Amino acid sequence: MSDTPPDAGDPNYLVGLDLNGRRVVVVGGGSVAQRRLGLLIASGAEVHVVSRAVTPAVEGMAGAGQLTLELRDYADGDLDGAWYAIACTDEPETNAAIVAEATARRIFCVRADVARLGTAVTPATARYDGLSLGVLAGGAHRRSAAVRSALLEALQSGVVTDDSDPVVPGVALVGGGPGDPDLITVRGRRLLARADLVVADRLAPPELLAELGPEVEVIDAAKIPYGRSMAQEAINRALVDGAKAGKFVVRLKGGDPYVFGRGYEELEACVEAGVAVTVVPGISSPISVPAAAGIPVTHRGVTHEFVVVSGHVAPDHPDSLVDWAALARLRGTLVLMMAVERLDRFAAALLDGGRAADTPAAVIQEGTLRTQRVLRAELGTVAERVKAEGIRPPAIVVIGPTAGFDSTPA
Repeated sequence: MSDTPPDAGDPNYLVGLDLNGRRVVVVGGGSVAQRRLGLLIASGAEVHVVSRAVTPAVEGMAGAGQLTLELRDYADGDLDGAWYAIACTDEPETNAAIVAEATARRIFCVRADVARLGTAVTPATARYDGLSLGVLAGGAHRRSAAVRSALLEALQSGVVTDDSDPVVPGVALVGGGPGDPDLITVRGRRLLARADLVVADRLAPPELLAELGPEVEVIDAAKIPYGRSMAQEAINRALVDGAKAGKFVVRLKGGDPYVFGRGYEELEACVEAGVAVTVVPGISSPISVPAAAGIPVTHRGVTHEFVVVSGHVAPDHPDSLVDWAALARLRGTLVLMMAVERLDRFAAALLDGGRAADTPAAVIQEGTLRTQRVLRAELGTVAERVKAEGIRPPAIVVIGPTAGFDSTPA
């Protein structure tokens, strides 16, 4: 009968190692080694790999100078000068020999095939905002990984908060992604959870606002096409005034702040007023929305370029900066944003410039949301089809060979 209580937990002593500038020897160059090398390199360790063969990724790390590599069998003495070692070959007897040498040299050694036979165990790890998380579960790797992932998700979502650092007044321009709230970046969601004031676009995922505490002030900065809108000057003023009042302000925008989102205008206003500002890029709609509809904007052997164009002014408008004749001559993918209401005029400009009438076209309304609609047509008929089927903003238009692709499940 064991004297160890059933709830004794993992017996290993969890510690953080400073490996910066110190030699670490990894014996084995397969997928197990590959998974561990990234963190070792990031820690600043001088990583040396010994293996008869390595994966292409490990070979690439060596070629980039991130580690040194010897393509040969392990030999006694390979751990000379090492502070830490990992035995991850597919030969148990070789791994045992590596652990034996490490033990004789008083070097801690992880044995990847049978963890309990090594002298160190690799925890399930994650890094978040200056924190290093490590979880051990007595060799139950799935359990430790699951707990690690749950802790990380809780920190990222704001369910668990780290209030050790005070919130500094300022502005964060955060890209909220194409619509699905799960597609905001980790950093964007973290900053949103710390906001005192949120200035939100109409296209920013509304579910994210529902996660805010009742003490957070929300300003509606909607710009409804051909309808009500908040003037850009008023938005700039709200950002600056909020930060100068001692608040941490998040400007939550749809897509990416710098892709037709006037983000740089808002940054300029903050800088001019002496307000600290940071930019958090977002998943951009002109790429992600077509992807959600099964359309790649590029494809090998089909298109070597894609162009994103704003459709907020017509082709013949004096404020237009677009060379529509040049766009018509391109063979790749054309992505139009804010173009649904004038699609007939954009299609006509492309046709007049020589683009074929049977060029595939697709229009995606409310991309990435459960209400997403996809209309597939040809350049010569797409405007008529959009009008007939009542497609409305927000929608993205894709024109070119890949618009005829459809990889969505049947």
